[in-house]
Amino acid sequence: MNVTVVGTGYVGLVTGTCFAETGNKVICVDIDEAKVKKMQSGGVPIYEPGLNVLFDRNTKQERLSFTTDLEAAIQDAEVIFLALPTPPGEDGSADLSYILGVAKQLSSMIKDYKVIVDKSTVPVGTAEKVHAALVSGTDESLFDVVSNPEFLREGVAVDDFMKPDRVVIGTTSEKAREVMSRLYKPFVRQGNPIFFMDERSAELTKYAANSYLATRISFMNEIANLCEKVGADVNMVRQGMGSDTRIGKRFLFPGVGYGGSCFPKDVQALAKTAEQNDYDFKILKSVMRVNRIQKSVLVEKIKAYYGEDLTGVTIGMWGLAFKPNTDDIREAPALYIIEELAEAGAKIKAFDPEAMENVAKEYGDKIEMVETQYEALEGVDALAVITEWSVFRTPDFDKMKNLLTKRVVFDGRNLYSADQMREHGFYYESIGRTTVEIEKGVTV
Repeated sequence: MNVTVVGTGYVGLVTGTCFAETGNKVICVDIDEAKVKKMQSGGVPIYEPGLNVLFDRNTKQERLSFTTDLEAAIQDAEVIFLALPTPPGEDGSADLSYILGVAKQLSSMIKDYKVIVDKSTVPVGTAEKVHAALVSGTDESLFDVVSNPEFLREGVAVDDFMKPDRVVIGTTSEKAREVMSRLYKPFVRQGNPIFFMDERSAELTKYAANSYLATRISFMNEIANLCEKVGADVNMVRQGMGSDTRIGKRFLFPGVGYGGSCFPKDVQALAKTAEQNDYDFKILKSVMRVNRIQKSVLVEKIKAYYGEDLTGVTIGMWGLAFKPNTDDIREAPALYIIEELAEAGAKIKAFDPEAMENVAKEYGDKIEMVETQYEALEGVDALAVITEWSVFRTPDFDKMKNLLTKRVVFDGRNLYSADQMREHGFYYESIGRTTVEIEKGVTV
């Protein structure tokens, strides 16, 4: 099939590349000329494990190409995906100007039947707005608008796309349903379902899914904070909860809050949708409040140890991306922690396997970037673990002790056990677990 993807951000590039991998001819469109030139020359503009392999293969075999020319890109397309930004506005609602702007452009370009697909995460009713923008310049018999939300987890997005748990397609058109079934058939050969529903239900499904996952995270962070008050171990509680098949094991890990391009924006947008429809979505408001507070938990622990004024204190930081296996720093807890530590007077030395370049663009004056994880410990007073990259899970503790000026670790992701930290003589604070104190006679 001939497919056009408008927008080469995270969702658009993964979508286009994976569709090309199953034999479709895909043209990706973007207005950023420098970005398009980079992709035309073989450069992948984002870090996502496994994406570069598919990108290289499909560009070399001429199934995947890039252009800034929207009109040329859509002429032979059977399906046009809109994978455009929907940033939150000042009031929390999703900004649809990019999507509706492209839809307006397409209205004067469409000459034969196309399926226009909203791939971006969009509020309920967006398909109708896109339809209205398209019909303003062309006959509605020449197109159908479909909602096809993405469920990609950064770090494993290629696997998620190639082997989806489910595909959700919102359309009331039998013609569009047939086209979308044909397009997605190679991805569900193992029997995972394609759910067809109306457009509004499909739009709400994405927001509901992400908001529920964010709710699980915030709930566990609240449980972790209570564990510290009552002397319980949140890891034990998590295991006991997660073994219940009604609950399951995933998204029950406490930490320093959720971030990224999806959860914060989607929870906020769903709450705004509820407000616009005169519904007080109390749980979502609490989820957002808990997450805001949780991002400061590690800073509060550091201040409780060193005092409110951190002047003269240097903190080593492991992890900057909002999660491992990505260079994405959007709404990353690390950024909030950097701001608060710097405001309190602390100096920061940080290492992240992929996200340092992105952080340097915005926070270079507040943080020192180093080349290795151990360099981030040289001459610092404490280590703060922010992102659970695999490389941080089994460090050389003896080397850590020799590099740190004080054997103090604040673990925002519970990567280490209390026993191993006690064995190596560290003062160790984590989330929802008992603090490991320094034994008498051991120099901090």
